[in-house]
Parts: sequence; C-alpha cells; structure tokens
Amino acid sequence: MSRNLLTPKPSSRLDRGLVDLTGRLLPMICKGGAKGRLSILIFHQVLPEPDPFRPEALDAETFHWQIALLAEHFNLLSLPEAMERLSQGTLPPKAVCVTFDDGYADNANVALPILLKHRVPATFFISTGYLDGGRMWHDTVIEAMRLMETDLLDLSDSLGQRFLTGSIHEKRRSTRRLIALLKNLDPSDRDALIQRIIEPVSSGLPTDLMMTSNQVRRLQKSGMVLGCHTVSHPIFTTVGIETVRQEIQQGRAELQSLLDESVTLFAYPNGRPFDDYQAEHVRLVRDLGFEAAFSTAGGVATRNADRWQLPRFSPWDRIPSRFMARLLLNAVNAASTRVPLS
Repeated sequence: MSRNLLTPKPSSRLDRGLVDLTGRLLPMICKGGAKGRLSILIFHQVLPEPDPFRPEALDAETFHWQIALLAEHFNLLSLPEAMERLSQGTLPPKAVCVTFDDGYADNANVALPILLKHRVPATFFISTGYLDGGRMWHDTVIEAMRLMETDLLDLSDSLGQRFLTGSIHEKRRSTRRLIALLKNLDPSDRDALIQRIIEPVSSGLPTDLMMTSNQVRRLQKSGMVLGCHTVSHPIFTTVGIETVRQEIQQGRAELQSLLDESVTLFAYPNGRPFDDYQAEHVRLVRDLGFEAAFSTAGGVATRNADRWQLPRFSPWDRIPSRFMARLLLNAVNAASTRVPLS
C-alpha cells in the first residue's frame, strides 16, 4: 500500500514539514539505554466511521494514519518486552507501546487488522464483566440518549437537573453532563438511576459493543497481549478495598481461564492518581503479584519509575503535525504524577 493511502494528505506543506521536523527531533528527546523513556499510549474505541454521539472516539481512517506515523517514526514494542528492557536499561530510542482499555468489539474488528498490517504489537486491558453482550454504564447512557424520542429527560428529583434531548446537539451536551454527574456516584446508586433512564428504550440498546470471548481469543492468537482491567470497571475510590480486591482477582481469574495463560499486567480503571486510585490500591495490585500496573497520569516511564504506577497518555490530536508534536511533548514530561506509598 502506498504511503498516501496510509497517512492523510497534509493540510499544507507546512503540516508535512512539521511532521518531518518532529521526527528529526525525536532521537534527541526519546533516548534509549539506561536513560530510556518509554511512551505508553492509550486507545479505547476505533469506530468504522465517525459517530456524532461519540465525537471523542477514533474512526478507522484516523487510527490508520496514526499507526502508520508511529510505525514510521518510533520503535514499537510489546508491553512485556518493554517492561523487561526498561528494567535492564536496554530500551531502544523512541520506544513506544500501544494499549487499549475496556474491551470494545471494534478493537478486534477494526483496530486489529490495522495493527497487523503495520506489525504493531498491542496490549488490551479487558473488563471481563462486559464480554459476550454486556455494556459499560456510560455506553448504556450514550446509547439510551441516542434512542430518546422525547424532548426532555427530567431527573430533577434525583440529580436536581433536567436534560434536553430534542436534537442531536442537545443529546450530546446532555450526555456529557449526565455522565459527569453519574461518574462518581456509588455504583449501586448509579446503576439504579441508569435503569430508570433506559426504561423507555431498553429493548433497542445494542448488545455487541463489547468483545465476545472468541474475539478475545482471536487477539491472543494474533500475538497480542491481554491484561486485567477488573470485572466491572469500578473507580476504586468509590468502593471499599475488599470490593477492589474481588474485582481484580475475579477479573484476572476469568481472563486466565479464557486464555489458558497467566495474566501479569493490570490497568487501573479510569486511572488518575489520587482521584481514581490511592496508595492502598497500588499496594494491593503489587501484593496480588502483577508484574506491572498502569495509570493514565501522562508522561513517560523511566527506569526508576514505580512499576505499579507506570504512566500512559492519549494522543488525541486529529492533525498529523499536532499528533506528532503531542508525542514529543509527552516524551519531555518524565515527571508523571503518582501516588506516594509511604
């Protein structure tokens, strides 16, 4: 396939020039060896086509050129290899890992063929409770709002607010507000409220957003790595420590049973230090025997980083020059946020 089909046409010669300039600067910043810097990228959904109800989600065309640029300008490693070489001080320069969170079906149907085409290894962190027909709670909200036929969702008695649902734009704004309000509720209270919201449209909600067990096995057979992301993706700071323990242990056990292999990598749900997990959760993950765990703190992993709080970030830019600049700026930021354990 020609290069022009792999990457978008630059919006200008300047855009292409900025991409090339960033590529030349990378070796100066993204060093290897004992001072190596590892950038770990997070992706979630990769949709076949853009979806107005999910404007933050990548589509296949955008993901394709992003992976093409990564393959051209960086050394792409599997996460287990990167962990080993990070400890040994033998990282190559411009080292990058690709990860996916949650277990969306489009990871297997859309992203996997693109990764294989470019020979890019990736790690997929799976929340096992949503396999084979489940939905994450925020996806349930999004899909319910998509199907709403009324002009107003009145939750003034529970959340103290009403939400406009007449047009696509109103639904999008209301969905963002509603998810933000629901996010930090106790999971049982949140789920009860969501059941009330979806009642008029429940029969039309999709059951194929998340992977099937066979799709997870397909990732494994394709050479991809699978990691634990709990069962139901709770934000750890909203539930008790024993619930966290059960979520991690059960999620790992279910994934190991499905794959018939050990699962040694873990990603914190939502993943923000202090807000979403704290020191007791880091110690728990470490004591449960995981070889490494990953946050969403941003920055790069270095040899002296906390192995159970390794940073990841999402390069969200949809223009090639800005995408490359984002990767370069992240590589400069070695001092990522982490929860102190003492």
